[in-house]
Amino acid sequence: QVQLVESGGGSVQAGGSLRLSCEASGYSFSNKCVAWFRQAPGKEREGVAAIYTGDSVTYYGGSVEGRFTISQDKVKNTIYLQMNSLKPEDTAMYYCAADKTTSCGAWLILASVDLGYWGQGTQVTVSS
Repeated sequence: QVQLVESGGGSVQAGGSLRLSCEASGYSFSNKCVAWFRQAPGKEREGVAAIYTGDSVTYYGGSVEGRFTISQDKVKNTIYLQMNSLKPEDTAMYYCAADKTTSCGAWLILASVDLGYWGQGTQVTVSS
C-alpha cells in the first residue's frame, strides 16, 4: 500500500523558517515527479515546488521562488521543502504528491489532483 506522509508543519512568525518532509512507504521516489502543493481556506490549490528525482531538476511557483527550496534524500526516500522568509500568505495546508509523470513543471502549474499519490497534508501557519 502506497502512503505519503508529510511532517514538519507548525506555527511560526513571519520571517521564520520551517522544513517539511515527505516520506513514502510502499513507493519509491526514484525517477518520479514529487511536488508540494498548498491550499488555504477559500482558495484554489496551488503548486509550490516540484522535483524530478531522476535528474534533480526543480520547479517553483512564482510566489515562493527564492524563499523555498525542494530537495531529496535518495537514501531515505524522502523529499524536503525548506521554507525561509515565511509570510502570512504562506499559511495553508501543504500536501506532498508524487507521480511518474515527466511533465513535472506542468503538473505544478495545473495542480491536478487526478495524478499520482497524495499525502494527507501538514498545516503551516504564519503569523504577522
